Amino acid sequence: MSLALDILTAAYAATIAAGGIIGYVKAGSVPSLAMGVACGTLMMYGAYQMGQDPKNITVSLVTSAVLTGVMGYRFSNSGKFMPAGLVGALSLLMVLRLSYRALGN
Repeated sequence: MSLALDILTAAYAATIAAGGIIGYVKAGSVPSLAMGVACGTLMMYGAYQMGQDPKNITVSLVTSAVLTGVMGYRFSNSGKFMPAGLVGALSLLMVLRLSYRALGN
C-alpha cells in the first residue's frame, strides 16, 4: 500500500481541519469543529486518491466546490474575511486547480 499524497491538496485539507479546531477552541463552535474535521478528512482522502491516480479528483473537487459555495455565501452575508472569506478563497483556488487538472488530462 502506497502512501503517496497530492501535497497541495493535503496541505489544504490540513488547513481546513485546523480551521475547524481553531473555531472550536476560540469560540466553542461545535459545528465549526465537526464540519472542519469532516471536510478536512474528505479532502485528505481526496489527496490520497490523487496520489494514487492523478485523474481521480472527484472527492476533492466536490468537497472544495461545496466549501466554496458555503463559505462564499457566509462571506457575502457577513463581510468578514476571517474565516469565511479566507476559506472561500482557498476553496475557489482549489476548484480552479482541480478543474484545470481535469481539463488538462
